[in-house]
Amino acid sequence: TGYAFAAAGVKVVLLEAEQLGRGNSGSASGWMADDPGVAFVDLEKTIGLGGARGVWRAFRRAALDFAALLRRLDVKCHLEARPAMDVAVTREQAMRLEREHKARRASGVDAPLLNARAIRGEVALDGSAALRGNGSTIDPYRACLGLAAAAAARGAVLFERSPARKITFTRKAVQVFTAGGSIRADRVVIATGMPTPLFKSLVRHFWFRSTYLTLTEPVPAKIRQCLGRRATVVRDYAEPRHLARWLGDDRLLVSGADREAPQPRLRDKVIVQRTGQLMYELSTLYPDISGLQPAYGWSADYVRSANGLPCIGPHRNYPHHLFVFGDCSPSVTGAYLASRVLLRQHFEEMDPGDAVFGFHR
Repeated sequence: TGYAFAAAGVKVVLLEAEQLGRGNSGSASGWMADDPGVAFVDLEKTIGLGGARGVWRAFRRAALDFAALLRRLDVKCHLEARPAMDVAVTREQAMRLEREHKARRASGVDAPLLNARAIRGEVALDGSAALRGNGSTIDPYRACLGLAAAAAARGAVLFERSPARKITFTRKAVQVFTAGGSIRADRVVIATGMPTPLFKSLVRHFWFRSTYLTLTEPVPAKIRQCLGRRATVVRDYAEPRHLARWLGDDRLLVSGADREAPQPRLRDKVIVQRTGQLMYELSTLYPDISGLQPAYGWSADYVRSANGLPCIGPHRNYPHHLFVFGDCSPSVTGAYLASRVLLRQHFEEMDPGDAVFGFHR
């Protein structure tokens, strides 16, 4: 978002509470998906056929444009185009996938369906059906730093370890206070992903959740040969869903086991438990990895809105503010999409399709 505004000629001051890339940006899975992470059939029920189709197309365009931006800026973040496969491995999952496939096809959204033989040949899973997707993978930490550097090169001023302590506003301007001083601006963009203590009145719009990620030790070559093609990103239709992808050093990264965000005092204990759970659940998909040990486990907090889409734009209770909260997808695509929507909001050049992301929906 900082880069998007700076590249558009806006004078940007970016305040980071800790260090750039050390929060949820750096702890993400690094998957750049071409979908919003919410089932089309569910979106159609909540925002209608036209709205769901528009959201799907917006995310597909954002995934392509985000990858193109990283290439154009020559950000060194291990960007690679990757196919994806949403696999149904149980009868219940197959029924959900079938409903999803029918809804997408009826709406004109591309939804290539794969059979059991194709699934087995590509990702070595005993699935009954799968939907094909596309996207890219990145190192999210390196991407964050690269975009921050690009923003700085275009005039943005960055301050780390500078949390906002208070924000006040008048009819014409907004003032942000930190421990070291204050900044007066025409607008403030809150791109924290979830409501902070400064915006307690917005908490009611969201459910606070945590997702968990586990990185395995390097997988021995003999086992790797049994796990299918390493280029494909695999997602299942379990609830909550899992995502698994290979990293360049022969390790598997798996995410999932989402739950209500735990109390801070229980956080470390829950991470240990969920790390073990993810390794077990991965072994149910790929029995050959049984006994493989996790190298690292961590969590990433997020908030979810009622329909699963992020809330992007202004809120009537906060003049001169723009927000982006509630991207619950395991993908980083929503961050790029939000930057474009926020930029249009700032210049008052809104696209009709942006309305589905508003707080008023």
